[in-house]
Amino acid sequence: MGLIKMWEGGLKNLDIWDIGLIKFGSMALILFLITVWTGAMNLVHSIHWGWFLVALIVLMARPFKRAYL
Repeated sequence: MGLIKMWEGGLKNLDIWDIGLIKFGSMALILFLITVWTGAMNLVHSIHWGWFLVALIVLMARPFKRAYL
């Protein structure tokens, strides 16, 4: 069994709570890395907030389209 088939099979067992926990876990990991790694904090603070907004719009376009349109 290939790794991709095993991964796809595991995804079928996930429900909405599991996906939400994965998202919150990812956010917690990013906040942890920014907190303990000074270089990452300096990088985030040096980037203009508009670039984060652009990234948000680009990354959320497809899920928003598939869910609401």
